[in-house]
Amino acid sequence: MISTAFAQTAAAAQPASVFSSLPLLILMFVVMYFIMIRPQMKRQKEHRAMIDALAKGDEVTTAGGMVGRVTKLSDQWIHLEVAPGIEIQLQRSAVGQVLPKGTLDHKGA
Repeated sequence: MISTAFAQTAAAAQPASVFSSLPLLILMFVVMYFIMIRPQMKRQKEHRAMIDALAKGDEVTTAGGMVGRVTKLSDQWIHLEVAPGIEIQLQRSAVGQVLPKGTLDHKGA
């Protein structure tokens, strides 16, 4: 008297709806925007404002590490005096930061 055991199949799982994962996807994009994109846009805006505010006599550091004093300005280009009597021409966008007045002292060089 051995009875046969029949295994029952598990109920088929219903596929997850695309709409159920949509809020998670939207949340991920919102978090990415506030963590990565928004701060970068803010830095770009500050850099653009700094470049637009450049004036003759400002002391600057370039993106490549050159330090000099602005002698001439045009729409796209600036001239930097990096040593007495030595000027280089750069694009305005190459300026990394404006230094406080008096940082450079070419007399001691």
